[in-house]
Amino acid sequence: MPSILSLLVDPGAWAALATLIVMEVVLGIDNLVFVSILSNRLPPEQQTKARRLGIGLALLLRLLLLATISWLVGLTQPLLDLGIHGPLVDGHPAFDTAFSLRDLILIAGGLFLIWKATKEIHHTMEGGEEEGMAGGKPGLSFGAAIAQIIALDIVFSIDSILTAVGMTEHLPIMVVAVIVAVGLMMVAADPLAHFIARNPTVVMLALGFLLMIGAVLIADGFGVHVPKGYIYAAMAFSGGVEALNMMARKRRTKRH
Repeated sequence: MPSILSLLVDPGAWAALATLIVMEVVLGIDNLVFVSILSNRLPPEQQTKARRLGIGLALLLRLLLLATISWLVGLTQPLLDLGIHGPLVDGHPAFDTAFSLRDLILIAGGLFLIWKATKEIHHTMEGGEEEGMAGGKPGLSFGAAIAQIIALDIVFSIDSILTAVGMTEHLPIMVVAVIVAVGLMMVAADPLAHFIARNPTVVMLALGFLLMIGAVLIADGFGVHVPKGYIYAAMAFSGGVEALNMMARKRRTKRH
């Protein structure tokens, strides 16, 4: 492995670092949206603490996984094979039932994300946020919020680090990229959470994103790899449409 000094003077290493930071930030958006929505269910005095703790644990998990790269790469080895394979598409099965530990973790994480997003949609449709603020039904407890954040941190961290391992072989580059990306998540957490809290329609849109991400994780676990670019392009398009709707609502409000 090259020394850190040689990496500092290597333009290729800097290019790999910049690319990896962008990739880690993009992959961290899913994690950040989930943390923001979940922390907004807590009492106001606990929200910032929950967000910082959740993102701090995400950083710790990523660094621990980087320290055990050889074990992490082993997660992609087949662990369970049901012997069922889909029709060939471009020479590869459309889906596969030879599951690695990574696949099982992604499937479990996807199911959890779909369950949680569906539950939050029901909570929002039933007016649960207003009831909590009015002293009715209690909101989510701090411990429960942190436990759920940790569960998804594990899933997103494994996906994030395996992506990093596939992009570069230099551990220092991966460590710096992860620290920078999680640092940016920490900075963006409060503004994003406040923006979501102020705009109820954005909450529903974000929950829809989580449903889609959960479905993609399950598909990935079954060997159906949906290009991430399609997912984030759809999210960006939906976000742009919602931004236009928000501008239109503000203009109507001003006219009235």
